[in-house]
Amino acid sequence: MARCIRKTAQYQQSRCERKKVEMLFAHLKCILRLDRLRLRGMNGARDEFTLAAAVQNLRRLAKLASPPRPFGGQIASTAQEIG
Repeated sequence: MARCIRKTAQYQQSRCERKKVEMLFAHLKCILRLDRLRLRGMNGARDEFTLAAAVQNLRRLAKLASPPRPFGGQIASTAQEIG
């Protein structure tokens, strides 16, 4: 039964969506160091998680708003303009 479900398009879409969500949580835990909560109680935990999620969303927004970097990096193109 599980092998039949695995071949469906809905399962493939679900798998892709789950990967995106899991990557966000992994980023929170590894990069933003949210592996343990420092505030006590449910309100503290909710506030800390909300703040970390806001930081994550701001980072994504900054990446979307910034212009793409040229191939080779920005430093190389600046050095060529000066020299």
